[in-house]
Amino acid sequence: MSESLQDRYAPRTVCFGCGPANPKGLHIKSSPGEGEEVVCAFTPEKHHEAFAGVLNGGIVGCLFDCHCNWTAAYHLMRAAGVDSPPFTVTAEYHVVLKRPTPTTAGPVTLRAHVVEAGPDRATVEATMEAGGRVTATCRGTFVAVQEGHPAFHRW
Repeated sequence: MSESLQDRYAPRTVCFGCGPANPKGLHIKSSPGEGEEVVCAFTPEKHHEAFAGVLNGGIVGCLFDCHCNWTAAYHLMRAAGVDSPPFTVTAEYHVVLKRPTPTTAGPVTLRAHVVEAGPDRATVEATMEAGGRVTATCRGTFVAVQEGHPAFHRW
């Protein structure tokens, strides 16, 4: 699949982090990598900085939230053997900022994989790399929602 998960399954989504249809959003692009890994390369801009040359921690959290959510949705779709991902939301996630994430070292790379899963939820672990070093990690749980939830039909 050369097309990102967001572009393929949710082209009209307006999520700030991953919505292709949000003109002011981050427009992250998550794609299947090797094995069970899902990867994303994001190029920060000056307005994403907390201070000169360093990515804002809120943006770090947003990148993890959306990328891990798509990792979970993609896993649940494949596990169920269906053609489109379920509508998933974040139940919880925890980010560890290990060191400043430079904005001047080229793209930031996120790598995520599912470590636990049930029929309607997945726990994902992820890393963020910049300049050849891991700058942050994340672990979160993402849940498929049912009809009646505000996020149902969001993509």
